Amino acid sequence: MKILIVGHFNETAQSKIARHFPQEWNVVIVPPGEEMLHHIEDCQVLIPEHIKVDHSLLSNAKKLKLVQTGAGFDNVDVPACTELGIWVANAAGVNAQAVAEHVMALILSYYKNIPFLDSFMKNKRDENQLEYTGSEITGKTVGIIGLGAIGKKVAAFCRAFDMNVQAYARKAAFQTDGFVKMTDFDTLLSTSDIVSVHVPLNEQTKQLINKAAFEKMKSSALFINTARGGIVNERDLIDALKNGDISGACLDVYESEPLPVDSELRNLGNVILTPHTAGMPDGRKFHKKRYDFFIENIRLVERGEAPESKLNRL
Repeated sequence: MKILIVGHFNETAQSKIARHFPQEWNVVIVPPGEEMLHHIEDCQVLIPEHIKVDHSLLSNAKKLKLVQTGAGFDNVDVPACTELGIWVANAAGVNAQAVAEHVMALILSYYKNIPFLDSFMKNKRDENQLEYTGSEITGKTVGIIGLGAIGKKVAAFCRAFDMNVQAYARKAAFQTDGFVKMTDFDTLLSTSDIVSVHVPLNEQTKQLINKAAFEKMKSSALFINTARGGIVNERDLIDALKNGDISGACLDVYESEPLPVDSELRNLGNVILTPHTAGMPDGRKFHKKRYDFFIENIRLVERGEAPESKLNRL
């Protein structure tokens, strides 16, 4: 069984990933490019990052049986795979705990001003001169856009902090036990102290959060995105942050990744940035639960069975 993993991985991550797979499997980890095209000709499983899996790429994948993604699958042409008899599966919910924890870490870091206070102490400044603002999160209203596995986890965590939780979801059938108030999109934007995005990137959600959305938010609102960068119009976000349309933002994902070194986001004091690591609690580019799931799915396909969390029917 040949497994082709395509993405940008450092040597440490490559070593961790390769060691995690069964020794009898041939695991090849390469960046996008010519070498990838060579290996795709005879691989049975493709785990793609930073590449589009479309008709052009699939035309060279003569032995491919499974395209396995993480939680997101916006880079995969599922109908094209179906046409060619290739399974597509994601890892829905596998990183829910990790991402939800990351969201809470960002919320606490922002309202407790942790990045600033850490810098203040490490720069050995006079504590008598310290001036900063902060806030308790108890009683704040968090608006969750999307109630999948991650959104539900975030809701539960916020409840534990005695926050008011409201949510907007196209499929609103979610058993909330009364602690999550379902509302419409515009009401959520205008009444939430914190707006956190947890929807997949697709045609319906592309640039869902734009200038009009930011104008509806409170000027004191905190915006959080740990889903996909393309859900947000980044230029509109930067303008909203600079103009005071919203108070701040915590971001783990970006329209272009890695985030360009000259991005204005890097210079804004009301922004906390992390490098798309919310779903990687075990280290950069590695999440044990995720790869355990991948291995089990590959075994299923190897036995001629359908994978878990499949996105198509063959």
